[in-house]
Amino acid sequence: MKKAILGKKLGMTQVFDASGLIVPVTVIQAGPCAVIQKKTVEKDGYEAIKVAFDEKRESLLTKAELGEFKKADITAKRFVRELQIDGQENMNVGDEVKADVFNEGEIVDVTGTSKGHGYTGSIVRWNYSRHRMTHGNGPVHRHLGSVGVNSHVSRVLKGKKMAGHWGCDTTTIQNLQVVKVDAERNVLLIKGAIPGAKGSLVTIKTAVKTPVKA
Repeated sequence: MKKAILGKKLGMTQVFDASGLIVPVTVIQAGPCAVIQKKTVEKDGYEAIKVAFDEKRESLLTKAELGEFKKADITAKRFVRELQIDGQENMNVGDEVKADVFNEGEIVDVTGTSKGHGYTGSIVRWNYSRHRMTHGNGPVHRHLGSVGVNSHVSRVLKGKKMAGHWGCDTTTIQNLQVVKVDAERNVLLIKGAIPGAKGSLVTIKTAVKTPVKA
């Protein structure tokens, strides 16, 4: 089955499993996500639902954004995304997708925006080695070194790993396990770390490459 929901990363903690072992988990505020529009094959060429998540002041929205929420008769939200899930043809505008769509033990993929680190040198960004820390090597211990190819191609090839902006990339961590589902508070505990800073948006979906058990 295809399941999906929007959530907000709250942080990390640890819980004990049935055998008494400590399990590191990420706490996610998963939903509720209100359906504000249905995409159909006849009108849009594909099927999906557009959902909104996380409350936001109306004064911070544009007139077009506010009109979309008023048309759906729901309060203003911060994030709007399209999801494709099983059973979406039976959902209507105003329905909600909640955390209990997932069950404990399910394997999911989590997508988020990684933390931004600004402009970073090649050693930190790409794990390059530094130069020898000896006399006579000059003040270039952490410099990149030669980046040209050779005398035939006297230029820097596209894609060369150099210093630059690091982070703020869309990142997906696959095959994470749902440890606990708190349906009353719409909270998911997912084993391991997920990308993004606290308070950032994440998308939880059914895993597409679930490992086969031997």
